Amino acid sequence: MDSEYDKLIRRLNPPRVVIDNNACKDTTVIQVDSMNKHGILLKVVQVLMDMNLIITKAYISSDGGWFMDVFNVITHDGDKIRDQETINAIQMRLEVDASFVPSLRESVGLMPSEDHTSIELSGTDRPGLLSEVCAVLADLHCNVVNADVWTHNSRAAAVVRVTDHDTGRAIEDTQRLLTIKELLCNVLRGSGELKEAKMTLSPPGVTSTDRRLHQIMLADRDYERAGKPRLGVEDKNLRPHVTVLDCAEKDYTVITTRSRDRPKLMYDVICTLTDMEYVVYHGMVNTGSMEAYLEFYIRHKDGLPISSEAERDRVLHCLEAAIERRESEGLKLELYAEDRVGLLSDITRIFRENSLCIRRAEIVTKRGKAKDVFYVTDMTGTAIDVKAVESIRKQIGDAMLQVKHNSWLSETPLKETTTGFFLGNLFKARTFQNFKLIRSYS
Repeated sequence: MDSEYDKLIRRLNPPRVVIDNNACKDTTVIQVDSMNKHGILLKVVQVLMDMNLIITKAYISSDGGWFMDVFNVITHDGDKIRDQETINAIQMRLEVDASFVPSLRESVGLMPSEDHTSIELSGTDRPGLLSEVCAVLADLHCNVVNADVWTHNSRAAAVVRVTDHDTGRAIEDTQRLLTIKELLCNVLRGSGELKEAKMTLSPPGVTSTDRRLHQIMLADRDYERAGKPRLGVEDKNLRPHVTVLDCAEKDYTVITTRSRDRPKLMYDVICTLTDMEYVVYHGMVNTGSMEAYLEFYIRHKDGLPISSEAERDRVLHCLEAAIERRESEGLKLELYAEDRVGLLSDITRIFRENSLCIRRAEIVTKRGKAKDVFYVTDMTGTAIDVKAVESIRKQIGDAMLQVKHNSWLSETPLKETTTGFFLGNLFKARTFQNFKLIRSYS
């Protein structure tokens, strides 16, 4: 817990946020100055992500007791932030959230909220798994309000928010919750599964859904590769390229990543580093029209750089997994429909009966309307014949199910570089002689 003195210092030195639309031709520049505290970088990036902003460049510096970040951001339409109300909202959120950084000890609890019950699931991925989960919930008269489902490396994780069909509120009966847990664990366990299937309840608002999914999959060790590579990353040129460099002179470990650019990429990397209790002291992010380059100078929370081969291997694999989890593989399908109990069960059943495998899903219900996004492949993990999807659209309704494609791939990658971007001047005398390349995976 923070001491009263620490709280007083933060009150006397509140965060300062400057949002500038004139400093750069194509992007809005956001500068955040604040007292430094472990987790503050993640908190700031979380706010930008929650405001649906895309970070195109970033510069990070947090040595000592002060933290200063500069972010170049655009909207999802590729424009600067023009709306003054949006600018004011971003400034207020950053100033409030940067002044209070929750402890990393916050974790799942066992209390449902008044509005809905939040269920966290993890288990072995297999074709039709989401359909089976939805069928169980529908049979138990649970209405799925929102859900996020990730699969990676033969593992599956989900955060599902449900309400009681009769009351429209959270499920409070203890015996009924135990029945839901038992049946869902049976579905998740699968046949011959060595790893434990899990279902827990968590109160909303403790940790963001995205972060919980990262934490669940990290705890489930999805970074340990099993079986064939997943769709979209068989080609080593498309997989994230992660390196670990030692900088003995400055006592840092330098992490660099190269991967296809996409929204929330920086968040996914920072989230994983923070949950593994590493602190980013300096860094930069640079995105091209196709490729993103991230470079971070880190130490462990105890102030020491990475020191063992086993720790290096774990960081490398965990960062690869963090980048890959949200990769949009397969065909993107968007569903727009009137919400009803059992809708998700019916839709996922139709997918399963037509040999579609759901790789990732975002389920959202607002004001009685369902807006769901599914990324699907066929059962073998390969691309789908669009003609096959047309027959599924006819079953569901052409107007309800739309076929979309990933628009985040583009033409030109960043130019290759042999040295770091951000601290080039700091180490320019003997830059690469002082760096020892520890390991590289691609």
